[in-house]
Amino acid sequence: MIISASRRTDIPAYYSDWFFNRIKEGFVSVRNPRNFNQVRRVELTPDTVNGIVFWTKNPAPMVNHLGALQDYMYYFQFTITPYGKDIEQNVPQKNTDILLSFKRLSEIVGADRIIWRYDPVLINAKYTADYHIQAFEKIARALHNDTRKVTISFIDTDYKAVKHNISKLNLTEFSAEMKTTLAATLASIAHSYGLSIDACAQETDLQKYGISRASCIDEQLFEKLLGYSLNVKKDKNQRAECGCASSVDIGMYNTCMNGCMYCYANYIQKAVTGNYKTHNPQSQFLVDI
Repeated sequence: MIISASRRTDIPAYYSDWFFNRIKEGFVSVRNPRNFNQVRRVELTPDTVNGIVFWTKNPAPMVNHLGALQDYMYYFQFTITPYGKDIEQNVPQKNTDILLSFKRLSEIVGADRIIWRYDPVLINAKYTADYHIQAFEKIARALHNDTRKVTISFIDTDYKAVKHNISKLNLTEFSAEMKTTLAATLASIAHSYGLSIDACAQETDLQKYGISRASCIDEQLFEKLLGYSLNVKKDKNQRAECGCASSVDIGMYNTCMNGCMYCYANYIQKAVTGNYKTHNPQSQFLVDI
């Protein structure tokens, strides 16, 4: 079993104490997001968990406690974008705190186990294509010794929450040509720094630019890290373009405090604040309701 921690919220940044308590107890209780009365007990013991994928914009609260995971295999999906507080309201400063956290984490777990995510890419009058090209090159230059791969994606506005949140940003709609042109340029930059590059859940075929389809929950990477084969099916709960292997997500929607305008996982802002206030690190649930 692979644990996703989590597509629904930033566990390393805001709920790391809770997570390590659940590791110590050996299980976590997860509510079905479509039916809160339906609860699943998920075992977290080393003999039941093949691997853990952490999704984060700030792993700093977790970094000094990773020794508690010595019996587990895991890797990080670490998002670093060039956006400011106008889009990512509560993410720490990129040029100092976040880049240093990335490097520190890489020193601990190794470059194979930390994937840089540059996503989602969105365009408006401030964050132009040229802006992204310059920012991407700057981050790639800073991190190319600390990771092996970068994952990109373009903003998906099909989510209801995303449509509402980004209405204030005056985004430029991506044409297929815009996507391919920008993606090709980002790929060229990544390759120049020795980084492989893939794209997350994109309909546009970018393989001719050296951009493969992403598997963010990556069965093959886990098999490489573990040294044995897994028999994991494709995740049927994700979009058709998603290459992820099946996993169990232990997070909860409307709990992430990063305040990102493009987030699909926070769709009731009052619930986000309320859930965070009622969080109990000792609980078997991320949030008691």
